[in-house]
Amino acid sequence: MFDTMTMTKVLGALCGSLLVFLLGGWAADLIYHGGEGGHGDEHQQAYVIEVEGGEAEVEEEVVEVDFDEMMAQSDAEKGAKVFSKCKACHKLEDGANGTGPHLYGVVGRDIAAVGDFGYSDVLIGKEGEWSPAQLQAFLENPKAYAPGTKMSFAGLKKIEDRANLIAYLETIGG
Repeated sequence: MFDTMTMTKVLGALCGSLLVFLLGGWAADLIYHGGEGGHGDEHQQAYVIEVEGGEAEVEEEVVEVDFDEMMAQSDAEKGAKVFSKCKACHKLEDGANGTGPHLYGVVGRDIAAVGDFGYSDVLIGKEGEWSPAQLQAFLENPKAYAPGTKMSFAGLKKIEDRANLIAYLETIGG
């Protein structure tokens, strides 16, 4: 079939092609990626297309929502659905604590007032009661309201959800 010289030539051609392929890849990487330093921090746009009004900033209209107005429009039935996010840690029965304290009669109750629950020091140090406004602030972002709280919940981002939940909690006990 093939003699030794032909096999040597074929093997040499394959090794030479592989070497050219590897060196070509290395050279392309060096040329197009800028060597060892990677891309670096200095980038400039290759060309700029000028358009009319290109510098104008788009202003977003921020709508401030009054929480008292939201409470007036709140729906306790929708709040019961929102409570499904809370029921893994909180119970509604009086004295039935879970991972969190029970929420029976929480609206109007003093902060950290459930005697047999181990509150975080930051909540124990808070004065006052759980008014709708206090609950609204806590439910929006518990970690910001009470830095160091044991509550790991991130909060309810929608003001409607917070108002509906508070309206629902107002119907429970107390």
